[in-house]
Amino acid sequence: MKKTIILRRFVKILFWGISIVQLNLSTAQPLTQKQTIAIADFDTRGYTLNQQQVLQYISAELIRVNLYEVMDKYDVEYIAKKDSLNLNGCFSKACLTEVGNKLNANKMLTGSISQVGDKLIVSFRLLDVKSGSFEKMTAQEFLVLKGSEFVMIRVSLNELFSIPNDADLVKKLTLRTELESTLNNPYQTILRADGPRMGISLLSGLNAQIIQNKAALGGYDGNPYMFQFGYQFERQYLNEGNFQALFEFIPMITGLDQGRFIPSFTFMNGLRSNKSGWEFAFGPSITFSEMAEGFYDPADKNTPEAERPFYIKQDNLQKWRDLGEPETLTRMDSRGNINIVPSFVFAVGKTFRSGRMNIPVNAWFIPGKNGPRFGMSMGWNAKERYLLNN
Repeated sequence: MKKTIILRRFVKILFWGISIVQLNLSTAQPLTQKQTIAIADFDTRGYTLNQQQVLQYISAELIRVNLYEVMDKYDVEYIAKKDSLNLNGCFSKACLTEVGNKLNANKMLTGSISQVGDKLIVSFRLLDVKSGSFEKMTAQEFLVLKGSEFVMIRVSLNELFSIPNDADLVKKLTLRTELESTLNNPYQTILRADGPRMGISLLSGLNAQIIQNKAALGGYDGNPYMFQFGYQFERQYLNEGNFQALFEFIPMITGLDQGRFIPSFTFMNGLRSNKSGWEFAFGPSITFSEMAEGFYDPADKNTPEAERPFYIKQDNLQKWRDLGEPETLTRMDSRGNINIVPSFVFAVGKTFRSGRMNIPVNAWFIPGKNGPRFGMSMGWNAKERYLLNN
C-alpha cells in the first residue's frame, strides 16, 4: 500500500514537471533574432534607371536573401519625415550611421550603378551601424545591356552576401565572347550573322552512278563528291530563354571543281541553343540541274544499271513505242535541259566562338528517290546589331 502511494506521488510530480517545461518552451522567446537592415538611397545618377523601382527591387531581393529583417519602406519614410531626415544622397558613413541610429537598424545598405566606357559598374556597401564602418563591399563589372540591369543587381547582391551565382548567367552578362541570348542580345535589336559558307556535297545511289558515267550514257565522267561555295544570310527573329529561332537563306554554287555550275537556293528555319551553340534546321531547297525524261531497254535488265543505256524519250519516241512503251523516269542527265529540282534539307550543326567571330560547322541530309545527298559545310561571321527602327 505504501509503495502504491509513493508511485502515485511520483507520477503526479512527473506530470507537473513535464507540463511546466512545455509551458516554458511555448512562451519562451527565440534566443537569436535577425538583425534589421534598411536602405537609405541607391545612386543612379548618370544612368537612366527609375530609382524608386531600383529601391523596391533591392528591398525584394533582401527579403529573398533572408539574412536580415528588412525594414518596410513606409516605416523608413515615416521615421525620416518625423525626424526630418533627408535620405536623398545619403551614401557616406556619417550619414548612413546617423540614419541607421534614428531608424534603430543594425545594418544600412547603399550602392550605385554607373556606366564607365563600355562597362556598367554595379556596387554595394553594407554598413554596420554600431561600428559606423562598412563591413562588406562589392563592385561588379558588366556589359552595357539595356534591360538587364535588375539581373545585374541580383548578381551583385548575391556576391555581397556570398551566395553562389549561376556561372552561365554571369558569363552572358560579363563576356562578349558568349553565345547570343536574351541577355546579351536585348529585345530592341536584331542579330545579323551573315557570312560565307563552303563545304562538300556527296551523292549516292543512282545519282552517284550517273555522275560517274560517260557522257554517252548521260553521265558527266566525274566524281560523286563536289565542292560547294556560297553565302548564308541569317536573321534571328526570336530569342527566348535558352534558344534562338533563326531564318536562313543560303545561295550556293556546286561543282566548280569538276567544271560544272550548279546553283541552288535553300530556305531554312532553325533553333540554336544559347548555351551550347548546337542547332537544328530544316527547310526547302531548289537546285537548277540538267534533267531528262527517258527509259531503259527491258532487254538490258540484266546489265548493271551503271552500264545500261538510258534513252531520252523525246529523241527516241519510235524506239519507245517499238519496245511496248516501257516505264519512263526523270533523272539527272547531261543530255537534258535545265530544270528546277525541289528538295527538302535537314541540317544539324554547332557554332564555335572565337572572340566576336562565329564559326558554324554543319552537316546536312537531303532525301531523294534517286539517292540521298549528304554534305558538310563551315563558315564564319562576325556579329552585327541593328536597331529595329533602322
